[in-house]
Amino acid sequence: MKIEQIYTGCLAQGAYYIVSGKEAAIIDPLREVQPYLDRLEKDGVTLKYIFETHFHADFVSGHLDLSRKTGAPIIFGPNAEAEFETIIAEDGEIFNIGDILIKALHTPGHTLESTTYLLLDEKGSEHAIFSGDTLFLGDVGRPDLAQKSANMTQEELAGMLYDSLQSKILPLPDEITVYPAHGAGSACGKNMQKETVDTLGNQRRTNYALLQPDRESFIEAVLDGLPAPPKYFGMNVAMNKGGYESFEEVMNNGMKPIAPQDFESVVEQTGALILDTRSAADFHQGFVPNSVNIGLKGDFAPWVGAMIVDVKQAIALVCEPGTEEEAITRLSRVGFDKVIGYLEGGFEKWKAEGLETDSVNRITPEEFAGRFSKDAKVIDVRKEAEFAAEHIEDAYNAPLDGIAGWAGSLAEEEGHFFLHCAGGYRSMIAASILNSRGIRNFTEIAGGFNGIKKTSIPTSNYICQSKTLK
Repeated sequence: MKIEQIYTGCLAQGAYYIVSGKEAAIIDPLREVQPYLDRLEKDGVTLKYIFETHFHADFVSGHLDLSRKTGAPIIFGPNAEAEFETIIAEDGEIFNIGDILIKALHTPGHTLESTTYLLLDEKGSEHAIFSGDTLFLGDVGRPDLAQKSANMTQEELAGMLYDSLQSKILPLPDEITVYPAHGAGSACGKNMQKETVDTLGNQRRTNYALLQPDRESFIEAVLDGLPAPPKYFGMNVAMNKGGYESFEEVMNNGMKPIAPQDFESVVEQTGALILDTRSAADFHQGFVPNSVNIGLKGDFAPWVGAMIVDVKQAIALVCEPGTEEEAITRLSRVGFDKVIGYLEGGFEKWKAEGLETDSVNRITPEEFAGRFSKDAKVIDVRKEAEFAAEHIEDAYNAPLDGIAGWAGSLAEEEGHFFLHCAGGYRSMIAASILNSRGIRNFTEIAGGFNGIKKTSIPTSNYICQSKTLK
């Protein structure tokens, strides 16, 4: 028996490849399925089943393409309602893969169809659970995503999750291995550990949710401080339930070079958003006017989902030459399939053609310290928890994911302001969005708060609500 966790860092997502004898199973596959097909061919095995722990909200699964290419059936747990052919497992149903067994444990709460898969090894011993979003390491799945479709409150779903954990997972032995669907950085939880594999026994000792003394305490603890889910989540659920274009078709449509002289007219005709995936360090020096910068070398896909929101938005790419395929792949993972092409030769060719460019005023933390005064207006786009831990005295907190709400207030105000995040990635996203809206009276700080706190600029953990941008 072989179990391989295939972990994708930018999504903090774990898919699983399991082999026993001449048969294999894959759990929660990513959108692009060629890596799984390569493994199957290398191992000389047949894919028998594709297991889905639930209808994912934060990424588009590869279950449909994988099933088309291999003929393997797709399995969901009880209550799943898909618009394609699938096997709906009964609670406790067992599936054979070579010499091992996989048992479906219905564990609703995160969603109504959420199912944990228990692996029984060649000896019939309980070996591992693939817990999806039911149980994370250090956390449990958020119970607020399925409220409308379930016609239930988040409190009711949290109570259902508590019952699932108590009746289906916690009775299992301590030595069993827990393989979750996500790790730290995922928006599907709030308190995940950096590790991606653990024992159930260690989770009993370290997971705050499993340490709650009763059902009411669990509900309160799990719901406390839960941030609003990204707006694109519902669209990804719909794609996972209803189907989507093949990955190959998405790639073929996107891998179309657009000459610099034609780029603006194509963007105008299609209503495309110009997405520049270069680093913040390169972007600030020059870019195609009205571009939005979300760097490929970072949490690219989740921030695309949070900033662009509508998966049907047409996108024209500006990439570092040679990275176009990676950008299209990572966009497709979160359902942004409408890439119409990319700027041929990248920004350097655009500039060489003498076409109009724009830039962002960026300074170092040391330069900022030299210009800083108690009257300086500073906007910190980090998350509220980051801001609360430590920030520049009298700074405004305006989390990046809420920019659609607070950008308007800046447009109405006069005066210069400084903009920063933790390291410069998020603040450049914010800078590009503000710039595209005609807000240009700011300076962005390279290195963000990580660099600022090394200077003489005073910091604090005191929060004044009146200093929070809305």
